Amino acid sequence: MESKATMKENVEMISEHPLLTDAAKAFLFKLDEQFNSQREKLLALRKEKYERIAAGEKLDFLESTRRVREYKEWSVAPIPQDLQDRRVEITGPVDRKMIINALNSDAKVFMADFEDATSPIWQNILDGQQNLYDAIRNQIDFTAPNGKSYQLKEDRAVLKVRPRGWHLPEKHFLVNDRPISASLFDFGLYFYHNAQELLRNGSGPYFYLPKLESHEEARLWNDVFTFAQEELGVPHGTIKATVLIETITAAFEMEEIIYELKDHMAGLNAGRWDYIFSAIKVFRNDPEFILPDRSAITMSVPFMKAYANLLVKTCHKRGAHAIGGMSAFIPSKDEMANQKAFEKVKKDKTLEAEAGYDGTWVAHPGLIPPVLEVFNPYLEGRSDQKHILREDFTVTAEELTDPDILYGLVTEKGVRMNINVALLYIESWLQGTGAAALYNLMEDAATAEISRAQLWQWYHHNVEFKNGCILNKALFLRLLNEELAAVKEYLGEKRVDTAKIDLAAILLEDLVVSEEFEDFLTLKAYPFL
Repeated sequence: MESKATMKENVEMISEHPLLTDAAKAFLFKLDEQFNSQREKLLALRKEKYERIAAGEKLDFLESTRRVREYKEWSVAPIPQDLQDRRVEITGPVDRKMIINALNSDAKVFMADFEDATSPIWQNILDGQQNLYDAIRNQIDFTAPNGKSYQLKEDRAVLKVRPRGWHLPEKHFLVNDRPISASLFDFGLYFYHNAQELLRNGSGPYFYLPKLESHEEARLWNDVFTFAQEELGVPHGTIKATVLIETITAAFEMEEIIYELKDHMAGLNAGRWDYIFSAIKVFRNDPEFILPDRSAITMSVPFMKAYANLLVKTCHKRGAHAIGGMSAFIPSKDEMANQKAFEKVKKDKTLEAEAGYDGTWVAHPGLIPPVLEVFNPYLEGRSDQKHILREDFTVTAEELTDPDILYGLVTEKGVRMNINVALLYIESWLQGTGAAALYNLMEDAATAEISRAQLWQWYHHNVEFKNGCILNKALFLRLLNEELAAVKEYLGEKRVDTAKIDLAAILLEDLVVSEEFEDFLTLKAYPFL
């Protein structure tokens, strides 16, 4: 882990970056000094809630906010014209080529991701901010090693930015000798430099907010938005945010989250991969909530289906957009494999369109045409499906936490796949790449989080396979060593020589066998970047 002396040396280095002007740094200091103490209190409340649930408390809708849910005469503030049509959104990291290709794609929105799709190496963060600064000013280009040139087209997707979550620090920028909140750093630097320019361009500062666990955390973001707009003379309500509902605790407070952000609210997104991770994390000690192989946890399982339908109903009741989950498939040169994958994607997106979603996420431009092919007939010329109110749909707390997955099993194949993918992703993240193409899927941190969380859960509950074998320490370590050997062969000598894969194996073993469950693997691995 970095010493304070090393961190201070890194802070001195930042003054050389053109975006980190004295005025920009002063703005970041103000944000942190104004809001960090409340952030820390809310993170402590997360832990207290986990402890209460572990002690037997049931998750339920809040009695204290019943009036917010029952009062009919409120809705979100008007949504800007360029955010009205969101039928397909593409997401990805903040590298230069990705930004150009995503903005040039036929997607309606591009979410530039400082969080799960970006490894938070300091250079990645600074380069990402510079790349977005340049893109907004139409001064971005990129030349690949093969000489191919990339430039922005005239007609492009609307830009949204996802800062890192409340739990993450940015160790390279200190305030009073401690790391600044990564959320405030990512948001603040982007907003300071680009809010006015975006308005001049006919758009605005639009964000995705990750990993929220309560409406109080949404209120904190709203306070940040209000303060930032006042400080820079930007009209109140200019900022628009879409909140990812990717924690099971937030699923019980969706309406309250919309209410807290109603002046700045654009919609909610079904962040389903992190949602599975969150469910495992919250109920990890409950023997009744042992989930099967990751491949068996689809949107048709009870607790996932209930949450997905409730999100649509909640959004449309208050005039907000409901955005569906990620399709991570990457088209390959194998046309037959592509055709099978496209059919799966279409089936998944048809379920979302039928449920009333207004749009959805993809990770690759090649998925945009088949997704549009699904959504366009349901929209029937409209920009959304907000007229579908789902008033017939009701859901109970029990249904939102029902883990009953018919025919789902924990198998050795599933254990091996989780080990394999977790090793590959952690190695990639340590190398500085946060969006990793693995087995024709674009994986981000959520994939590794689900994988290692399931491994922890199965290991600590001594799960038994169909053949009678029990996942004990000896078996886990044998499978880990075998998959490590397979992964080293897959990566090749050049990557293996960096020793990042051996570090990934050490981290994964510790994450799985440790008695304490680590809240986020990225926090565990961050000191090694």
